Amino acid sequence: MSATEAVTYVLAQTPVPVTPDPGGQGEDFGKSSPVGLVLLVVFAIAVVFLIRSMTKHLKKVPVVFDEQKAAAAAPARVKRAEAEPAEEPEAERSEAKPGKGEAS
Repeated sequence: MSATEAVTYVLAQTPVPVTPDPGGQGEDFGKSSPVGLVLLVVFAIAVVFLIRSMTKHLKKVPVVFDEQKAAAAAPARVKRAEAEPAEEPEAERSEAKPGKGEAS
């Protein structure tokens, strides 16, 4: 049997009768359930609370950012960390600064 004979044989067969299934669209297709309504209401309530929370947080943000006020409001440990220079480890100091007996 050649390829053309096989194709002709397959195409010449009568189709198998299809059951009257409209592709998963039964009588309940397109209808929503009460669970969907409850879920939609819960999402709407969550959005309302998120908007209220965001509004409260945005009211705390200043209109103009002043660097002097920000520096005054910074915690003391941050100010101390910025004021004190970071100490170098002992190994880096010995390599960076030659001793009396070493040439530069």
